[in-house]
Amino acid sequence: MRPPRPLPGAAPKATKWPSGPQGLASGGPAKPVPRTPLDGGGASHGGVLPTAPTHILYLHGFRSSPLSTKAQLFARWLAANRPEVVLWCPQLPPSPRAAMDLVLGGVAAWPHESMAVIGSSLGGFYAGVVAERTGCRAVVLNPAVDPARDLAKHIGEQTTWQNPEEHFFFRPEYVDELRAMAPAALTRPERYAAVIAKGDELLDWREMCARHAGATTLLLDGSDHALSDFEQHLPFALRFLKLIP
Repeated sequence: MRPPRPLPGAAPKATKWPSGPQGLASGGPAKPVPRTPLDGGGASHGGVLPTAPTHILYLHGFRSSPLSTKAQLFARWLAANRPEVVLWCPQLPPSPRAAMDLVLGGVAAWPHESMAVIGSSLGGFYAGVVAERTGCRAVVLNPAVDPARDLAKHIGEQTTWQNPEEHFFFRPEYVDELRAMAPAALTRPERYAAVIAKGDELLDWREMCARHAGATTLLLDGSDHALSDFEQHLPFALRFLKLIP
């Protein structure tokens, strides 16, 4: 995954995330994301469809954080357009088992029938685990299909993209943890939406498509692993989640 690029017109300060799953931290309003034709007029709550989620979990990828470009973009859109929706983007620990314990514990009291999860790369793999265990809807962005295989070559000391001074150690046993938690298959692919880029330089788009066969899929001819053009594709995710008509 490559470092995120600054967003055009982004607020000068990053969105502050809470330490728990209660919702976004309070503060001054962030700048709204530019409207698209799919926004249906934007801030009017009358545009929310009855099945829109009340709670959303965002899971970042390997070596990333809640400060990722896609997480920040989604947070700013919700803050400007759907402030009533609870959003939680935790900093995931390196251990997959610990990460899943954190996430599932955090959403245990959420209404699973009205929650959704969004995940990018390794977070997309985690999103599939959460969706299979809770029955919620999931939006996956260039999701890892076999992270145990792919991350075996990254055992050792790592840094985060957003803060190169922050170090962590990816241990050999974490590969086994990933292998142990992998769902055998998607039981209800209609609950999933996937944004998959043929231009992904790290993951094979054919594997991603095969894994998410039957899901609502946006297959991009170009783009990259980081989905640097995610701002253009955000309405696809919002429409799937019924946040816009």
